[in-house]
Amino acid sequence: MRQVMRIVFDRGTLLLTQRATDAPTLPGTVWDPRVRGWRAPAFAWRELRDGPDPIAARIGGRRPWPPPPLRPYQASALEAWRRNRGRGLVCLPTGAGKTRVGVAAIAHTGLPALVLVPTRVLLHQWVASLDEVCPGRVGVLGDGHRDLRRVTVSTFASAWRRMDRMGDRFGLLVIDEAHHFGHGERDEALEMSVAPFRLGLTATPPEDLGSLPLLVGPVVTQLRVDDLAGTWLAAYDRVELALDLTGAERIAYEQDMATFRRVHGPFRVGFPSATWPEFARAASRTDDGRRALAAIRRAKRLLAYPTAKAEVLRSLLAEHHAQRTLIFTANNEAAYRIAREELIMPITCDIGRKEREVALRRFRDGELRALVSSRVLNEGLDVPDAEIAIVVGSTRGAREHVQRIGRVLRPAEGKRARVYELVTRRTSEVFQAMKRSQSFAA
Repeated sequence: MRQVMRIVFDRGTLLLTQRATDAPTLPGTVWDPRVRGWRAPAFAWRELRDGPDPIAARIGGRRPWPPPPLRPYQASALEAWRRNRGRGLVCLPTGAGKTRVGVAAIAHTGLPALVLVPTRVLLHQWVASLDEVCPGRVGVLGDGHRDLRRVTVSTFASAWRRMDRMGDRFGLLVIDEAHHFGHGERDEALEMSVAPFRLGLTATPPEDLGSLPLLVGPVVTQLRVDDLAGTWLAAYDRVELALDLTGAERIAYEQDMATFRRVHGPFRVGFPSATWPEFARAASRTDDGRRALAAIRRAKRLLAYPTAKAEVLRSLLAEHHAQRTLIFTANNEAAYRIAREELIMPITCDIGRKEREVALRRFRDGELRALVSSRVLNEGLDVPDAEIAIVVGSTRGAREHVQRIGRVLRPAEGKRARVYELVTRRTSEVFQAMKRSQSFAA
């Protein structure tokens, strides 16, 4: 009689018992001499199981419920994910309704589900979205809450700390802002879960997916801003304004860049595949290297808000004084300077949750006509409808840009949004702007 292998969830891994002679041929198994048994990563459970086991009994009970209505492209994205055996990345631009696709996946599968989110703001937004349609109480893990339910929403950090104990409780993982995974220790949260079904949501997948195809699945749907603009997203105009540094600013910029290049250039020749953190660690060990790092920081601060950007921003705010406007900067220093000079409410990491919510409500109601932020508005906030985006500075490339622009693309009758990008000539901003523009169209 065939002996079925027994699989036990043990501290974020799988402990295999019986049929031990077959274990070395199974994917991901290693011998653990401490318990004299074979172990495998928890995420391999789907491929390892060969019959009923306690894990299947715990996560396999399906209780589907009516899903929310979906737009055609959302329904197509969900179907593409289902055709790929319930694994994969759905990539939709900001404002296109990724959350709704995730909620629909939970409803369709009817499995115990864990939603992973990067921030406390997103934690509460997901709970609110699920509360509207989920038949049972939604669990919350994070921001002081430890309430595990059949459908639970957790911050990345809380899940990472507890997945070794709860990794066998959920059959579906929904990973919002999935681009945060694939290259780091937080991947352990996905490795320690047995969930056979996994849906990753992101506005822009990273060029290098890293371990995402293994831990979540391949890209099954990818739409860009221009694929939906004018139909499901608002039509928009993108206006790039090329500006010049003043004479004194140009001299300071070129001097700092020369100091930086004298160290960075030779390093890149010797280590062409090195990352920026690797260069920074190497440079910090020498006097010339430390001077180079200080120089590039000064150059970036200068580009963040030089004189020409301040003048153009003031002009644009006057031109669009009757329209709700979002201003994006490269750093908090520039955001606070704009807030002081133009009397605009800043939304930064220093602003508390209650004060931020009041500001967003006043912006929604029209009491505030503009907000300025460096990164907080990029990801995780349900930002009220706006018509104008002014990108004063950017540091994180195409992904950040798509997230920012999506904040003004909510459709409305007769709406046509406008996106201004302030780009300083003869600086690194020119190349960055060119790369960003490629992220909008296929």
